[in-house]
Amino acid sequence: MSHPRHTLDPVIHLPIRFSIMAALNAVERAEFGFIRDTVEISDSLLSQHITTLEQAGYVQVSKHQAGRHTKTWLSLTPEGRAAFRRHVAVLNQIAASATAPA
Repeated sequence: MSHPRHTLDPVIHLPIRFSIMAALNAVERAEFGFIRDTVEISDSLLSQHITTLEQAGYVQVSKHQAGRHTKTWLSLTPEGRAAFRRHVAVLNQIAASATAPA
């Protein structure tokens, strides 16, 4: 029998990406600056992680004009929501097995 950690999603598992996914999982979509401020990282670091999540098919990025400025909106794809749910379920499984009596 293999340990459940082997089924954790390596794309999501990094703390920053997990935090981004968790923040996006709570909403339909969010503006780039909101996620940046929520996760407490820089624009460039968020951009790097969003690129990785987008390439994995977990995050959708859309840009919309707001007057003279372009706003960037982020949302989880259906695949991203499912991957996040699976990842959290595995973390819960690991935590539960660690506290179960022997």
